[in-house]
Amino acid sequence: MYRDRIGLTSLWGKVVGAEEAAMHIKDGMVVGMSGFTRAGDAKVVPMALAERATEEKLKITLMTGASLGSDIDRTLAQAGCLSRRIPFQADPTLRKSINAGEVMFVDQHLSETVEMLRSRQMAPIDVAVIEAVAITPEGGIIPTTSIGNSASFAILAEKIIVEINLHQSLDLIGLHDVYIPTRRPHREAIPITSPSDRVGLPYIPVDPSKIAAIVITEKLDSSANIAPPDAETSAIADHLVQFFRGEVRKGRIGTSLLPLQAGIGSIANAVLHGFIDSPFHDLTMYSEVLQDSTFELFDADKLAFASGSSMTLSGPKGKEVFADINRYKDRLVLRPQEISNHPEVIRRLGIIAINTALEADIYGNVNSTHVNASMMMNGIGGSGDFARNAYLSVFVTKSVAKDGRISSIVPMVTHVDHCEHDVDIIVTERGLADLRGLAPRERAHLVINHCMHPDYQDLARDYLKDALARGGHTPHVMERAFEWHLAFQQSGSMLPLAKAAE
Repeated sequence: MYRDRIGLTSLWGKVVGAEEAAMHIKDGMVVGMSGFTRAGDAKVVPMALAERATEEKLKITLMTGASLGSDIDRTLAQAGCLSRRIPFQADPTLRKSINAGEVMFVDQHLSETVEMLRSRQMAPIDVAVIEAVAITPEGGIIPTTSIGNSASFAILAEKIIVEINLHQSLDLIGLHDVYIPTRRPHREAIPITSPSDRVGLPYIPVDPSKIAAIVITEKLDSSANIAPPDAETSAIADHLVQFFRGEVRKGRIGTSLLPLQAGIGSIANAVLHGFIDSPFHDLTMYSEVLQDSTFELFDADKLAFASGSSMTLSGPKGKEVFADINRYKDRLVLRPQEISNHPEVIRRLGIIAINTALEADIYGNVNSTHVNASMMMNGIGGSGDFARNAYLSVFVTKSVAKDGRISSIVPMVTHVDHCEHDVDIIVTERGLADLRGLAPRERAHLVINHCMHPDYQDLARDYLKDALARGGHTPHVMERAFEWHLAFQQSGSMLPLAKAAE
């Protein structure tokens, strides 16, 4: 019975349907919704909102932790309900609206959103819509499979709508650690010195009088689309394992390495999976998203503890893990994303950050977000939080895409998310380039020789030869820097016609 999950009895009368709850949201409002990479998102109030938007003028600014599941972004975009979206998304329909200029997308580092809200650098939250497993007798909100930005949204909002999801197990209670940084300029240090530290509360503390409505749901999180490891991602993992073996031999790190972070997606997940057969043990994670590989490492007795902001799992792995969450619970913690991604903590713990690049150039600049300079894919997410502050910043990608018609290593990236100063290691299935301590001219030769697909190496060497003849600290031929991208736009391949026909 749902009342068992509402510990504060004075809130029982707040239970309403999704349509009635959604009426608290008006045209022009700023709405903060729970959800971080398909996990722990509000599921029925957004759909009721989209339905209203088809019948009346209703446009909102939508803030979340990261991407949403349950087709929420798609449905809201199709209904014309979104005027602005912050800070990350991964939906093809919404992406189309963003690239058409119909929805204004603010692509932010995931650690920054609530910092800007708290300091009133952005418009305040009018209504927060938060999925919960339960409400405490004091009115505290216990999140489900993610925290993301939910805590600060709820604390800062004028009103709160709570979706209590009866499908989510009560065994999730105790998994969360809600710590909110103190105010600037006299902020205290965040007291985390190990991934396993718990420094906050197991619920979101709010004034219960702000809870305007409670909606009961029983909908599942959307499962992640995680491809299994293939020959190329396994090769990337092997290159990294060999690199870390060398770091251990040199005495730079121990056999437990340093806390690991891995970005969302199949490539990063597969790379972590490769650590199962490595010589490393007693690993720890301090990351944002805990994917299938986290629990595979637990089951292989390789991982000792994992800290994240969400658990985003494939369908089969989700059924397995959530049916037996108590088996992992004492080795897990979920935190607000401003803590999981906080530069202070990342720098203190010495994180090894492993993130995915759309493309990288021969000097080590990385593009994570844009296709051909202009077209947004998903967003920078948390990769910048980690890349700038990590002990080691690693970017992984397959060397080619679209059946070899696109090289992921190019003379110059068309958009820079992570500049050369924030990139230590680039890895493809071809090899690994350790860029630490190297000047741009040295980096270029290493990236071409170790990371680029053979079909493109001669083209890159020809470009670099001409660039070196021009001179400069970071040599380029400006009129040729994007010729590979232009060739793809014109012919559907970055390769010259004769080469592509071979």
